[in-house]
Amino acid sequence: MCGIFAYKGHRNNAPEIVIKGLKMLEYRGYDSWGIAFKTDHALNIHKQVGKIGDFKISDLKKMTAKSQLAIGHSRWATHGGVTQMNAHPHCTEKNEIAIVHNGIIENFTELKKILIKNGHIFKSETDTEVVAHLIEENLKKGLEKAIKMAIKKLEGRYAILVISEKEDVIIAARRGSPLIVGVGKDENFIASDIPAFLEYTKKVQYLDDNEMVIIDKKPKFIDLKTDKIIKKREVPIEWNVENAEKGVYPHFMIKEIMEQKDTICRTINQNGGGIEKVVESIKKAYGTYLVGCGTAGKVCLAASYLFSKIAKKHINTTFGSEFPSYHHFLTNRSLLIAVSQSGETADTLEAMEVAKEKGCKLISIVNVESSTMARMSDIIIPLKVGPEKAVASTKATTAQLAILTLIAYALAGDLDRGKQLLINTAGQINDMLNPRYEDHIKTLAKKIAGVESMYVIGKAVNYPMALEAAIKLQEVSYIHAEGFAGGELKHGPIALISKGTPCIAIVANDETKNDILGNTIEIKARGGYIIGVSPENNEIFDYWIKVPDVGDASPIVNIIPIQILAYHLAIMRQNNPDMPRNLAKSVTVK
Repeated sequence: MCGIFAYKGHRNNAPEIVIKGLKMLEYRGYDSWGIAFKTDHALNIHKQVGKIGDFKISDLKKMTAKSQLAIGHSRWATHGGVTQMNAHPHCTEKNEIAIVHNGIIENFTELKKILIKNGHIFKSETDTEVVAHLIEENLKKGLEKAIKMAIKKLEGRYAILVISEKEDVIIAARRGSPLIVGVGKDENFIASDIPAFLEYTKKVQYLDDNEMVIIDKKPKFIDLKTDKIIKKREVPIEWNVENAEKGVYPHFMIKEIMEQKDTICRTINQNGGGIEKVVESIKKAYGTYLVGCGTAGKVCLAASYLFSKIAKKHINTTFGSEFPSYHHFLTNRSLLIAVSQSGETADTLEAMEVAKEKGCKLISIVNVESSTMARMSDIIIPLKVGPEKAVASTKATTAQLAILTLIAYALAGDLDRGKQLLINTAGQINDMLNPRYEDHIKTLAKKIAGVESMYVIGKAVNYPMALEAAIKLQEVSYIHAEGFAGGELKHGPIALISKGTPCIAIVANDETKNDILGNTIEIKARGGYIIGVSPENNEIFDYWIKVPDVGDASPIVNIIPIQILAYHLAIMRQNNPDMPRNLAKSVTVK
């Protein structure tokens, strides 16, 4: 994995278009990149370690040659180290074809052994190169046939693009990893994500699992199970180029944090009656499961507290990667609610597949309405926050919290009250996100930028926010941060506190207030430097970050200042907050 982009059309600068598209996908995270393009029936390959951002196409003369067909890939290493040889595209010994691939071929070791016995010579350590050699074995039968025969031997998830020196087409196939076709006038694009081709077209066609598409003058879709041609409708995209750009901001992360001034309102003011449908599904279900990964998993955990308090309803919560272990409890009366920004998270998709096999009803809360999760679901609740390009999720997180808060109120029969609470919260966020507030947090970042460890505590619904706060700090500042339930600190973790250790206490103005302040006093007594995130100041705090008092919506406002803190710590520690090391925006492999 991580980013795929390709072009076939009437323009003569295909390499330049593909490199530009890959730059639009940089937010997905990567460590190397490469392209393959066709000129006069020959394939040309260029790949290198590092970032695309500083690369100029004029630096490589052969890329300026006329070419109307190119594929590209930005790689986040899974199999094999970060080397030029392991970067995509991969070719066969004779350079007859070039291939790029997202996903993981789970049986590549067995296939590689067979191919080596058959005389194939491998140049890389990747699982992707196996696919190239499998295709080569049957290339005399034609590119389309050879790809179909190779795919039948693959186990795992993949998105594959192939070009050949002898044919003027791009052939793509997918199983469990996203690919989207952008349909233009006398030209077509295919990418992992829409922003890559948004400049050229706002019409898309979706490639679903176990399907192939042949990109020529018009895309031709084929069902790989039945070998029949599929008719696909063109879907218009509402996003615009400006939404997908940084504008006046230096990074996507701070832009997306500041967009929370209005994203909450957009999230809760959508039409369609989806909330009511979700409520009815929960009422009818015999066991409801909230499933997400990473930040979305922490949102699910927070929602379980909200459902308990507001709706007096028990909801099961687990991470997508762990959910398959619960399949013994699933029946056709069970309900799974999947939470994701991208809608392409591999572990959550696997959880949905397990649930679907048991006949469960599926609901997804996603930002990308055209994602695999959305298309698998019986009901979709879109976040409507626009593209989120920083790897560290911010505006999607608070939108997910808002939707789940609204569902909890609707389940309690008080939807209007929930809406009013969130409208009020959105207004207070608008007041909160001002330059003076950001400067106050920036001052704190300067004080603690040199630390290597810090801790966050919370209680009840804000315990998951302590966990999420730690994730944000880990992701972009690379500070060792851990989140704890306040009451659990004295059962072991308090041994980590020494003089000057920064500790963030998330203190809501609710029934948990005195307990969490008591836990904070215990940290203070052992020399901890206390950062209070609370509606009210307290003598315990060494540094106070004020947040609005918004009742049950406290998780939404409490996480925002920590997002800002993480961002400024990253900048001061000379990290790129949009592209943290070792991470990808959409985790499309297990």
